[in-house]
Amino acid sequence: MPTAQNPLRGIALKIASVCVFVSMASLIKASADTIPPGQAVFFRSFFAIPVILVWLVLQHDLAHGLETKNPMGHLWRGLVGTTAMGLGFAGLGLLPLPEVTAIGYAAPILVVVFAAMFLNEQVRLFRLSMVALGMGGVLIVLSPRLALDPTTADTGQALGAMLVLMGAVCAALAQVFVRKLVQTERTAAIVFWFSITASALSLLTIPWGWAWPTPTQWVLLIGAGLAGGVGQILLTSSYRFADASLIAPFEYTSMLLAIGVGYFIFAEVPTPTMLMGAALIVVAGIAIIWRERQLGLKRGARKAGTPQP
Repeated sequence: MPTAQNPLRGIALKIASVCVFVSMASLIKASADTIPPGQAVFFRSFFAIPVILVWLVLQHDLAHGLETKNPMGHLWRGLVGTTAMGLGFAGLGLLPLPEVTAIGYAAPILVVVFAAMFLNEQVRLFRLSMVALGMGGVLIVLSPRLALDPTTADTGQALGAMLVLMGAVCAALAQVFVRKLVQTERTAAIVFWFSITASALSLLTIPWGWAWPTPTQWVLLIGAGLAGGVGQILLTSSYRFADASLIAPFEYTSMLLAIGVGYFIFAEVPTPTMLMGAALIVVAGIAIIWRERQLGLKRGARKAGTPQP
């Protein structure tokens, strides 16, 4: 039975999911000095599974929610998505949280490009222009980290910037796989099988060294996993109450949260260059979402006006 539209509730759930995901990233960052990224991926994925299962039981959807018609699609999505997560977690240990957040905004912009390349979606001049604007913002954010002057360049932060950017590319590719999966798979199955796949793939990084967590790190890592599961449920639930085009722009509230957490928890002060680049990325992202909404309204109007046989 379809859920009645409740835009305010949908927006509230979306903002709640953003808060939880920023908290998750903060927990991962707090343990990044000694916990390898692959190990962090395992905790983030494995401890999200119980949360997802409990949610499915409460929704009375456990019996059918995990069924899949495309196991290989889940595998490929899991491979690319796990890579994106690992690269992002590695970057969290090298860069300030607001900067990682800003570079990560490249993912939804790159989805436009990859959807045209791999899904044959039509992309017109407006969206291409916004993609160019958004990527220009990404370059502005990256510019201090990729300085050519060896006396001012920080090798670790340059590496972190490239890792996060590559993670954004992989995250965009993962979204393309998700767009294919939603044609045949339930949302619950997509979320659950990604957690399973990511947990299994992360174990392959054990030969590169895992660290035995301290009691504090156990709390941080398990908390990150639980937060990841809760955040995914909140995000999924938000789209039951309002259109995606209405909810999506609230993703950018994560920048304000990341700046606050970075400043008060990690003593990270955002630079004017980072803020300027982030602003361009946000403007481009919101413009793309707005354009998608306008096109959706036009398609709906044409469909409503078409005589029925």
